[in-house]
Amino acid sequence: MTRAPLPPPDPNRRMRGFEPASGFVRDPVRHAGESRGFAVMRLLTHWPEVVGAELAAMTRPVKIGYKRDGFGAVLTLLVAPAHAPMVQMQLPRIVEKVNAVYGYAAISRIALTQTAATGFSEGQAEFIPAPKATPAPPPEVVAEARDTAAPIGDPDLRAALEALAQNILTRRRTQKG
Repeated sequence: MTRAPLPPPDPNRRMRGFEPASGFVRDPVRHAGESRGFAVMRLLTHWPEVVGAELAAMTRPVKIGYKRDGFGAVLTLLVAPAHAPMVQMQLPRIVEKVNAVYGYAAISRIALTQTAATGFSEGQAEFIPAPKATPAPPPEVVAEARDTAAPIGDPDLRAALEALAQNILTRRRTQKG
């Protein structure tokens, strides 16, 4: 007996097996980018590759405003006030690199928006918490670690092994008690 052939696949049905995660977010990301004027999403997703790592650390593309005729758009970049003069000097180079992504002279001008790098609406400085202070190990742990590393002749290696021994002995003490 022969089996009947399978019906053709339904175009509305998803693939079998695993699908790339990018397929699920492609349309919402494209819609969000287009609402800000970014017709080419590569400008947002690969900004460090477009302008270079140094400029990408100082700038972030915010929106593109098109004129009525469609050519000569204005790219708005978010930049910290301290970096604005340096970015201002490099604007012609940024225009060339961005237009290379588009493939034509899509960007005629760049406007800089000076605000904090945390976001356009917040306008606050980025908060970096202070590092946590670790308590000093007990004197008996320090003495035991010093005795353990005493036979080592190299002072740098001895100091590193003392620190390692202190960490191990302190961890053992906290796990026991």
